[in-house]
Amino acid sequence: MRKFEKISFEQFKKDVGDDIELYKEYSLPKRETKYAAGYDFYSLFDFTLKPGEILKLSTGVKADMMSDEVLLLVDRSGMGFKYNIRMCNQVGVIDKDYYNNKNNEGHIFFRLQNEGNKDWVIKKGEGIGQGIFMKYLTCDDEYNNFKERESNY
Repeated sequence: MRKFEKISFEQFKKDVGDDIELYKEYSLPKRETKYAAGYDFYSLFDFTLKPGEILKLSTGVKADMMSDEVLLLVDRSGMGFKYNIRMCNQVGVIDKDYYNNKNNEGHIFFRLQNEGNKDWVIKKGEGIGQGIFMKYLTCDDEYNNFKERESNY
């Protein structure tokens, strides 16, 4: 099953804070239009990203997907085009085995940098990026001695 979920409140307290009202009210990613490929992720807080500044943003969200799928995290097109805001890693790759991992439950973050010359002001609930689920292929002759995921987050 392909889905978004909130992280547990215990994980939320570690990564975001102990504001139970914020935890109850924030939204899971969603597509804004019928033909949109990306699910918009929303800011949990008001913030200003100044020129040259880098900010790591918690989403409070984790994602589960089919075994042959990946969730790609990308900029919303207007962020880069209008404001010169970039994801530090350009494209985030969320694998199936990141979901519910033992280190952070699969909590998804965006790390953004303002490469423009103006402040980028975001209000709570505005979009900070998007996720696109995609199928992927593997090699037919792949060596299958896989390790269990250890998160670097």
